[in-house]
Amino acid sequence: MISIDAGQKNKLMNDLRLVIDDAQEMLRMTADQVGDGAVGVRARIEARLAEATRDLKHLQEAAVTQAKAAGHATDEFVQQHPWKSIGVAAGVGLLAGLLIARR
Repeated sequence: MISIDAGQKNKLMNDLRLVIDDAQEMLRMTADQVGDGAVGVRARIEARLAEATRDLKHLQEAAVTQAKAAGHATDEFVQQHPWKSIGVAAGVGLLAGLLIARR
């Protein structure tokens, strides 16, 4: 399975939300057009939009759940190992300071 990071998930959710909004707008604009072909296409599009909306909701819920789990894991680690956490934070701060000072 391909893993995607939080930024990619956010972009995917935003893109999917835009596609859904555009498709719903298109359906509203073509609501007055009738015909056997148009009715069938509209029904398929509406079904796929409903499915895409459900998928987007599940993706958002999964992202929130993963973020909360990561936060809880970090909180537990910091509480169990406060000096290690301080050391890591100091090291990251020192490294960031060195990188910024080089510019």
